[in-house]
Amino acid sequence: MRKWNDFPHDQAGFDYPGSKLEDAWEALHRGDLERFPEQAQLREAWRCFHRGDFQQATELADGFGLAGHAVANKATGIYATYLEGDQKLQIDCFKSAIKRAEQAIKEYPEDANSHYFHAFNLGRYSQSISIIKALKQGVGGKIFKSLQRALELQPDHAEAHTALGMYHAEIIDKVGKLLGGITYGASESSAMEHFGIAMDLTPQAPIANIEYGNGLYLLYADSKLDEVSDLYIKASELEPRDAMEKLDVESALAELE
Repeated sequence: MRKWNDFPHDQAGFDYPGSKLEDAWEALHRGDLERFPEQAQLREAWRCFHRGDFQQATELADGFGLAGHAVANKATGIYATYLEGDQKLQIDCFKSAIKRAEQAIKEYPEDANSHYFHAFNLGRYSQSISIIKALKQGVGGKIFKSLQRALELQPDHAEAHTALGMYHAEIIDKVGKLLGGITYGASESSAMEHFGIAMDLTPQAPIANIEYGNGLYLLYADSKLDEVSDLYIKASELEPRDAMEKLDVESALAELE
């Protein structure tokens, strides 16, 4: 594996050595509800993820085996989204995570994050190649199926609710309410319902605020611009708890410039 780009921000405050990881676990994983790992190697992989050493996190997780799918797929997806500037390499990252997730779904079908990180990386892949092109490839149905299954297994999975809200909003934005509803089961009301649940579950998560803002703009354009701006401002002012949230906050700040 080639060397990935480094996390470009100060990692101070994002390191969770020893028992600090377990102490902070609930707050760090309120969005994905991943269980605290019993295995030392997986705990170390998650420490790497939280401090922004995404490649090391992925390699440690893969070295442990498929049981490390969640941290490997989250690390790969976050890295590719925020830190990989080469589109081909970015797409390769998403494809590797999608493949790993497909294997995880077969091996751990009752694990909500097998399905969620499949949908997450498919969604980011779709955005990288264009939503329309992805829909033509049949990606939309796969995302919807995996998110639905994740929420069946874990109804309070905030990140899955956010992602499903974006699924509905992006399809309506690209193909319209009528075709989006008939062909893909997308609706404005469903988008708003899922965004609302995610915000109730994780109001202090930068990504919940950012994606809610993105969804409002996709659905209502400039008529909701003040609310969109407020959500971005809130996201930009939140104190990040790990490297992923730092990247989310920085993305919100960039949009406000």
